[in-house]
Amino acid sequence: MNYSFFLRKPKSKSETSILFSCFFNDEKKKFVYSTKKAILPEHWDFKNKCPNRRGKLVSSNQKQITKRLNDFATEFQRIRSRSELGEQNFDSIILKEHFDQVFERVKKVSSFFDVYDMFMEEKVKLKEWSKSTRKRYKNIKNLLLEFEEVKNYRLTFAKVNKKFFIEFTDYCYEYKDHYTNTFSRNVGLFKTFMFWSVKNGYAFNTAFEDFKKPQRVLTRQEALTMDQVKILHNFPCLTEAKSKAKDVFIFQCLTGLRYSELELVNKRIITADGCLFLKEDKDPTKPNREIPLYEIAADILKKYNYQLPLTTNQEQNRAIKNILRKIGLIHEVEFSRTKGVDQTRFIKPFCDRISTHTARRTFVTILRDAGVADKIIMSITGHRDIKTFNMYHQISSSNTVKTVNRVFAGL
Repeated sequence: MNYSFFLRKPKSKSETSILFSCFFNDEKKKFVYSTKKAILPEHWDFKNKCPNRRGKLVSSNQKQITKRLNDFATEFQRIRSRSELGEQNFDSIILKEHFDQVFERVKKVSSFFDVYDMFMEEKVKLKEWSKSTRKRYKNIKNLLLEFEEVKNYRLTFAKVNKKFFIEFTDYCYEYKDHYTNTFSRNVGLFKTFMFWSVKNGYAFNTAFEDFKKPQRVLTRQEALTMDQVKILHNFPCLTEAKSKAKDVFIFQCLTGLRYSELELVNKRIITADGCLFLKEDKDPTKPNREIPLYEIAADILKKYNYQLPLTTNQEQNRAIKNILRKIGLIHEVEFSRTKGVDQTRFIKPFCDRISTHTARRTFVTILRDAGVADKIIMSITGHRDIKTFNMYHQISSSNTVKTVNRVFAGL
């Protein structure tokens, strides 16, 4: 591949920019890049495509200009030689990134992940992220680092292209065994970082804009019925730890609180009319929520002196699964997981499909099945998007049977 230099305005009477040029056959694209040097056309050797070195028409800056053009030629040969040795690909995007860094057109950083660290640091300092969001972006960084090692694909901004997305998709689905919803979320987080990098001058490659997030798939989730909540409430636990776990779960079922919000509960936020006056933890822009305290929920708070006995989310999940297994809620339920267009069906005992978040889903389902208006439930749970809210309502098969039987009773 050959390269050359030419003038932006060869017939100009004043100084004009000197441009570097080459042609990428595979891309069918002419690559043009400004050297940030200018010269009078009369001082330019159009035949040899360089500044005049002899005669009367020689620029006073001829040596500096010549050195600059030689630097471009050297860097072009360096990056091209790497591709010939198989060390990296060679295309217009990679050449531009190399020129930008060598000739300081972009902010100089040592690596892709240095920029990622700066991105996270900025968001944290600006208080734009919650704890859960910080954790998600930290997980994405670890995911990308592992991707580099597994796929032997060194990440640079220039290499965030179609090939990267193909390899990353395969890595997530096949190596990490991620399903569509997890993959979709991760692609969204990655693109947010890339948009930030371009906006702040750390990257110029916008190929990532074409990365398509797969549409999230609704997966069957479980919710307890009112009768099951009653059974759980009346079940005698043999250990204090299990009893505490049961009480906390029941409290969630009766208030619709997220597990992370339970640590915010205390006596000071209980109003005179028996409601929790809670400031939204996940999204501070949301208005405060008034959550009515049913008698049993109020008794649980009093039992623990208004400080719920919380453990880690993982420990609570294990305890609830174990309690529901003891109760006998082990009937099999079927659910599916999706990877792209592939869908796999699984069967598990009902108790093993239950987690702390099931309690919030149970709250929504019980109230909705009882005919409570969506607006009232959403004001309690803090939902603003009806689409998200609808995902929490799990239609009870028993209610469906009753409804169908009532409709066809006349037959």
